[in-house]
Amino acid sequence: MILVPQGFDFAVAAAGFKYSQRNDLAVIHSDAPCVWAATLTRNLFQAAPVLVIKEMLASDPSGRSGHANRPVRAVAVNAGQANACTGEQGLVDCHDTLAMTAEALGLSPEEILPASTGVIGDRIKLERWKQALPALGESLGRTTALDAARAIMTTDKYPKMAWRSLSLETGEVRVLGMAKGAGMICPNMATMLGFIICDAGVDQDWWRETVSTAVDRSFNRITVDGDTSTNDCVLALANGRAGEVREKKELTALAKALAEVCAELAGLIVQDAEGGTKVIHIRVNGAKSTRQADLAARAVGHSPLVKTAMYGQDPNWGRIVAALGRSGAEFDPDHVSVALAGHTIFHQGVPVPMDWDNLLAAALCRQDVHLDITLGHGQGRYTLQASDLTEEYIRINAKYRT
Repeated sequence: MILVPQGFDFAVAAAGFKYSQRNDLAVIHSDAPCVWAATLTRNLFQAAPVLVIKEMLASDPSGRSGHANRPVRAVAVNAGQANACTGEQGLVDCHDTLAMTAEALGLSPEEILPASTGVIGDRIKLERWKQALPALGESLGRTTALDAARAIMTTDKYPKMAWRSLSLETGEVRVLGMAKGAGMICPNMATMLGFIICDAGVDQDWWRETVSTAVDRSFNRITVDGDTSTNDCVLALANGRAGEVREKKELTALAKALAEVCAELAGLIVQDAEGGTKVIHIRVNGAKSTRQADLAARAVGHSPLVKTAMYGQDPNWGRIVAALGRSGAEFDPDHVSVALAGHTIFHQGVPVPMDWDNLLAAALCRQDVHLDITLGHGQGRYTLQASDLTEEYIRINAKYRT
């Protein structure tokens, strides 16, 4: 059973932005004001909803996260149209959708966070949004979290949800997350749309920092194709319905639950990669720093040659070490070792002679493939989940707009 935090309900409607015969407009609604946090795409071409959220945020200097000057009550999400690269009119359209949705839900526009996903460059079809509002309002409280998760999908094969329940001194606290994303996935902030709701009463600054940390360790450590979208965001709301959480021990437990929800959602995105058949679990150790390990892991995880080798179940260590060599990480090639599915195939700069095609055949047929890389004797380490690259990925994206 999906555990929904207290005070939250959902609404969906079929506006027909791009998809027929399905819901493509969703609202996550709280009956009480929420503290909130946001992480937003670092892509310089930022969609109108991202820019509107930035208007609502008191951002830190990096622009990665922030907290609101006022609480919010809802998130409104549409699928099929990104409202990106639409200029000043796109911003006007985004504000118009917030005003219309607020009227339908009995809120003020400032209490709603916007999010969009879909084709870049198209303006929001405002008339279709308006026509969908009666159905949206009628469904509020009558639909499920799963319905909302389905409504935000684009090329996703299935809805992505995760939840946790905590027993604290104040009672039960719940955390629920949903996400969409299967392509245009690259770990550079929060590369997809993600929504987290919680019924704990928490300090806004603590919530902001905790969400940012959870995102960095989950959504920022996945890659499908190395592309960061214009619309990426993770929005997290906490409404306090389950009581205040202030004790350090309880805050630590809540942070752990939030991190687990984010990690589970991130893993589901890689599993659902467009055309994907494999999840490559890359672990880099022995780097001079965490940053150096990060560079190495991402070079391997983004490499089309490594990804296609994993799809073809080919233990091609040459592609792996070549990616490492161009990663920008600093290491001595003579100290590098690579293990695939638990077997060391490359050690201290040279391959280990063995019939790896036959020995690893069964392991490389599995969905999860573990790739362990040691660069030397440093303390830096990093983990990354990557998908393979298949003909199906090309087919999906060659026809995405048509």
